[in-house]
Amino acid sequence: MKHIISVLVQNKFGVLSRVANLFSASVGETQDHSISRMTIVVEGDDPILEQINKQLNKLVDVIKVVDFEGGEFVDRELVLVKINVTSHTRPEIMQVVDIFRARIVNVRERHFTVEVTGTEGKINAFLDLMRPFGIKELARTGKVAMARA
Repeated sequence: MKHIISVLVQNKFGVLSRVANLFSASVGETQDHSISRMTIVVEGDDPILEQINKQLNKLVDVIKVVDFEGGEFVDRELVLVKINVTSHTRPEIMQVVDIFRARIVNVRERHFTVEVTGTEGKINAFLDLMRPFGIKELARTGKVAMARA
């Protein structure tokens, strides 16, 4: 079972490495400059998740751990992708970009750089449609998540 966990931590030297040693995570600033939010995606059964929560809560700089599984939350990813274009493929690529509500953020003679945000499924579907054109480069953030309440 896949879980998305949000961890609020003190913005102190070394806290990221201590938590990241347990997982692969993305980290971002919050409205409070002294706190960062780490979004971690892990797979495991209930005993594994219980152990993860215990380990995280033992760390001094961890303020709060929230497992979004079973609750209402919003999650998104961001991808920047360079797609090969030709004069023949340009209109089709632009149409797909429009359908996915993505944005072309850079135009060159032989490629577009496109920004796509959305759920993991939306991102994967967009990338699947772009692969036949040729993906020159890709940068993907990983998930960020927040409770709806």
